[in-house]
Amino acid sequence: MMVGAMTCFVLNDALVKHVSQFMPSAQLIFLRGLMASALVLLAAHYLGVLRQVGLVLNPRVALRGAVDACATMLYLLSLFQLPIANATAINLAAPLFMTVFAVVFLREHAGAARWFAVLMGFVGVVCIVQPSSDGFNAWSLLCLLGTLFHATRDLMTRRIDRGIPSIIVTLATALSVTLLSGFFTLWSGWKPFGLRELGLLAVAAVFLASGYLLLVQCMRTGEVTLTAPFRYTAVLIAVTLGFVVWNEAPNGWAWLGIALLVGSGLHMLRSERGRTRAAAALDAQPE
Repeated sequence: MMVGAMTCFVLNDALVKHVSQFMPSAQLIFLRGLMASALVLLAAHYLGVLRQVGLVLNPRVALRGAVDACATMLYLLSLFQLPIANATAINLAAPLFMTVFAVVFLREHAGAARWFAVLMGFVGVVCIVQPSSDGFNAWSLLCLLGTLFHATRDLMTRRIDRGIPSIIVTLATALSVTLLSGFFTLWSGWKPFGLRELGLLAVAAVFLASGYLLLVQCMRTGEVTLTAPFRYTAVLIAVTLGFVVWNEAPNGWAWLGIALLVGSGLHMLRSERGRTRAAAALDAQPE
């Protein structure tokens, strides 16, 4: 489910990045959101849970949707200005932020090895952002802010009542993104578009809705430390698409950053799995 979600999200990113050349960002996100919401509603009807649609107003579901909407807007606005591989790699810092949040807000203990992994991951992000004498790339910083929201969203997903169907959580996200982008169109305005652009956005909406559902289901049912490493398949897909479609290739510093980010994330998750197993074995011992 995680590999499928990452594949869907990167393909969606590639499509909307292409369409962003022809229409304002807010308009693009709004149109895609309308189609994605319609698809999720159809899926909810097919699954027989449409009668529970009122649960999108559940406080935890609605708040998660709002956080995800902010994350989506920040990430896409930066994606339209950055190489797709760089934006994807920065977004994959989310597991590192989740560790920091767990220590700060959930009072979890983190050893020296985990903090070292977080530090190396931060160095990796800096290598990808690549500060210069002119200052940090503003779009990269915007992408990093979106990543913070994504990490918050994933932690919130774990706290939603399991009795609420995943498709309803997905619908709340799709509706939140649509409403927020629709609000921004009041300032950005609209441009005429053709059937080709609408068709590409429709395909993107299919990928987006599928990615939403797969990720929600994965975060609610899968073991985080087992599934999280599979997020990094997104880097391979994004690098390939960036090279084939836009002739983009990460430079040496970006490759180093990607390696540090992926390596630190995998090390941290491996350590977490070992800690979880040790705790489970201790609990299983007889009194």
